[in-house]
Amino acid sequence: MEIDQKKPLSAIIKEVCEGWSLGNHENFALQIADATNFYITEKNRNDIKNGSILRLTTSPYQTAVQLHERIQSSSMDAKLEALKDLANASRDITFAQEFINLDGISLLTQMVESGTDFGDLLSFTLTAFVELMDHGIVSWDTFSVAFIKKIASYVNKSAMDTAVLQRSLAILESMVLNSQDLYHKVAQEITIGQLIPHLQGTDQDIQTYTIAVINALFLKAPEEKRQVRLPTPINDEMAHQLYVLQVLTFNLLEDRMMTKMDPQDQAQRDIIFELRRIAFDVDCDPNNSGSIEKRKSMYTRDYKKLGFINHVNPAVDFTQIPPGMLALDNMLYFARHHQDAYIRIVLENSSREDKHECPFGRSSIELTKMLCEILKVGELPSENCHDFHPMFFTHDRSFEEFFCICIQLLNKTWKEMRATSEDFNKVMQVVREQIMRALTLKPNSLDQFKSRLQNLSYTEILKIRQSERMNQEDFQSRPILELREKIQPEIMELIKQQRLNRLCEGTCFRKISSRRRQDKFWYCRLSPNHKVLHYGDLEECPQGEVPHDSLQDKLPVADIKAVITGKDCPHMKEKGALKQNKEVLELAFSVLYESDEYLNFIAPDKHEYCVWTDGLNALLGKEMTSDNTKSDMDTLLSMEMKLRLLDLENIQIPEAPPPIPKEPSNYDFVYDCN
Repeated sequence: MEIDQKKPLSAIIKEVCEGWSLGNHENFALQIADATNFYITEKNRNDIKNGSILRLTTSPYQTAVQLHERIQSSSMDAKLEALKDLANASRDITFAQEFINLDGISLLTQMVESGTDFGDLLSFTLTAFVELMDHGIVSWDTFSVAFIKKIASYVNKSAMDTAVLQRSLAILESMVLNSQDLYHKVAQEITIGQLIPHLQGTDQDIQTYTIAVINALFLKAPEEKRQVRLPTPINDEMAHQLYVLQVLTFNLLEDRMMTKMDPQDQAQRDIIFELRRIAFDVDCDPNNSGSIEKRKSMYTRDYKKLGFINHVNPAVDFTQIPPGMLALDNMLYFARHHQDAYIRIVLENSSREDKHECPFGRSSIELTKMLCEILKVGELPSENCHDFHPMFFTHDRSFEEFFCICIQLLNKTWKEMRATSEDFNKVMQVVREQIMRALTLKPNSLDQFKSRLQNLSYTEILKIRQSERMNQEDFQSRPILELREKIQPEIMELIKQQRLNRLCEGTCFRKISSRRRQDKFWYCRLSPNHKVLHYGDLEECPQGEVPHDSLQDKLPVADIKAVITGKDCPHMKEKGALKQNKEVLELAFSVLYESDEYLNFIAPDKHEYCVWTDGLNALLGKEMTSDNTKSDMDTLLSMEMKLRLLDLENIQIPEAPPPIPKEPSNYDFVYDCN
């Protein structure tokens, strides 16, 4: 090719090398590149070694200088392009070093603090910042309070660009994890309550980053502060958001729960070797263990002691999903963080008779699966659930600690039941009941949960079962059944009066809307004479009852034709989004009046739904069929029966009435009362 003599040498070399297949000239090409103001990236260097085409780019220093100038351009378009290039180039550590040497980090932080950039400009600025800081060249302790406040403000805003929010959350997480001093500064600017709303959206990346920040704050918090400080009483919205946080946090375990172990993966097999080493304090180096046959025999013996189903290749035990690799993660955590308890369980069971040993491996796998079922790992949060457990917010590895407590409980229960391998499923049922009963008490900490379990031994579970069985069975003799039938109408009338009294007090309902956030309310109540339903709109949900005269609309009970529930309600047919929501469907009911007019309701919870549907049916003279009615009937009937039969305690009630004696031969007898 002809060479233009007017061009500089660097330009000529670049022109010659572009599109030139190097072949065996690799060293020559590299020397040319190193002798000029061009450099070859790691990818280009690999291309050269593979005989590919040589690509030369500007040196890191020159690129850094150019971008440093371009991002300060007065033209918004030029500035945006420069920031895009900077975000991409910052992934390379060589470039990052040169840009940081030009005080580039300070320039980016000043741009953020000034607050003049927004949208894509701000997004690429934060992206470049995150990429540069990820190389670990600059200490996180160097940033000002003004910068932290600015980043926190992006997170605290209700409406913020997704990319900006994601980068801001990533920056806050890194600050908290990398500096104790910055933890205190970040904790002053942002609270758990301000982060929770970001869990309401559908963007899984935002939810993941939010949970990461929350976990980081818990991890770096002093021991005495590693608890969720809840107001008393806690409102429904806060309870729901904490429930959502709990569900999403545990859902992060789903990937491991659904990952099978690869028996050929040496890294995964090493975890099993580690479990063996910790338990038996042996050298796991295959080179120091004699012949292959001897090693196999020794491994098989130890894996049997560890309680694996497959003694020869325990990796096969973890191919069942769920719980997959999550079970192995739990076992390793227990072995490392509660080593004494782990060794005691393994050695204790190794010394028992084969039929009485509690298999640690099999137990851990089944227990992990059970805990995932109890905590509903992998299920989406419900729209109306408020059921959360405060103890899971007191530790940054709460699931693993939960497992450690429960595996020790399982071993203890196994001994108390004097179980054999044939009783494995029975033991698991008892352990499940112990865990569920302890969780029902809502312990505030893992230690409190552990102490609750101490009071739920196998003997205590048997007593509770017996007591509940007695309460459920009552007495099944015919006289008792006849007595139940006699007093049942009285109890039903009592329940009916309670329902009508609740309707007279009234309830605040949310306005039916397809929008996610609903802030309009209406109130409905029954008149004291049970003749009229009064209802009307409200600006906010009241704390107490709303007077009848302040409710503008009326509906005479005599005009009500029917009560409709669930998917048959007209407002459920109209709202496409609500139609698919099972929770909302279960709370919907409508009152039909005149020919085709409806008064549509969505109850705030299941209890109010039962109260209103029961009350409206009672007004119409129909049967009350809700779950609450059945539960109330059982409770009240049981109490009434026990009170009436109190004088007959320890007296055997015959199944049949005693026989009537024969008539006397005559009635010629008198009893003198005097």
